[in-house]
Parts: sequence; C-alpha cells; structure tokens
Amino acid sequence: LYLRWQGLKVKRCPGIELAETAIARSQQGHHPIFLLGGKPGVPDAAAQNLQQRYPNIAIAGMQHGYINAAEEAQLLDTLQQTQPSLILVGLGVPRQELWIAQHRHLCPQALWIGVGGSFDVWSGLKTRAPAWLGDNHLEWAYRLYQEPWRWRRMLALPKFALKAWLAGS
Repeated sequence: LYLRWQGLKVKRCPGIELAETAIARSQQGHHPIFLLGGKPGVPDAAAQNLQQRYPNIAIAGMQHGYINAAEEAQLLDTLQQTQPSLILVGLGVPRQELWIAQHRHLCPQALWIGVGGSFDVWSGLKTRAPAWLGDNHLEWAYRLYQEPWRWRRMLALPKFALKAWLAGS
C-alpha cells in the first residue's frame, strides 16, 4: 500500500507464499529444510503436512520455539552440523528477525526466512485469510478476528502506516 502511495506498482508476495515457493524449489536438488518455531508439536504437524504436499522435500529437522538455553545450544549445534539449505523461523516479529540476524553465521549458505505464524497454517491450526481480504491488504483484520487478544499489537499498524506516509511525502 505504501509503495502504491509512492506511485510504484509491485506484486504482492505474502511471506507464507514466498516460503512455500522456496520449499517447492528445495525439492529440486535435495536441499534440506529446517523448521524452527511455534508451540510444541506444531512444527512436527507442519512438517508432516508439507511432506504430503511436497513429497520430495528433505526435512533436516524441526524444533518448537519454546526452548531453554540448554535446548537452544543443542539446536545451534544441530543447525551447524546439518547445514540445511532453507531455514524457516516462526518465532513472531521481531523475535524471529533478531534470532536470524544473531545466528545466520552458523549456516551462511542457507536461505533464512522469518515465517511468523505460517507453521500454524501449515499444521492446520489456523487458516489463511480469504483471497479477497489479502487482495485488499486486510489480512491483518482476519488475523485479529482469529486472535482477538492481539488487538493491542494491531494498534501499531495505523501508527506505522502514518509514519510511512509522512516519511514519503
């Protein structure tokens, strides 16, 4: 929307679709993927669902996002040893971006993508917004409908839009 205000035409690409494109392409040439994030059991269910949809993907590993320091040390060791080609991190914004920035050096050849709540969708716990909402930049409203307790977080959206608009004018 901001870029449209600036007169630029760009194709919309939600993160979940970018990640799915990367997953589909990882099948070609055996590029293993690693799933990190979500509640216990969620990355396992997401991996199972993805394996059904993309039967030739190689899953290097998975780990839920509720880990202690010792478990994180083991996770970091696992990442360094397995060197997956695609690492999907679903820890929520901004935690996942900060985590990726801190640990990218462990797998420098990998593509790291912050996927937010995508594991919940892939596991079947949540559904994506209908296409017409996405096409009108209203996916946030659907997310708020699904998770009404997030309303305080959503207050940041109009503030961000106003700052972006003021910065561009």
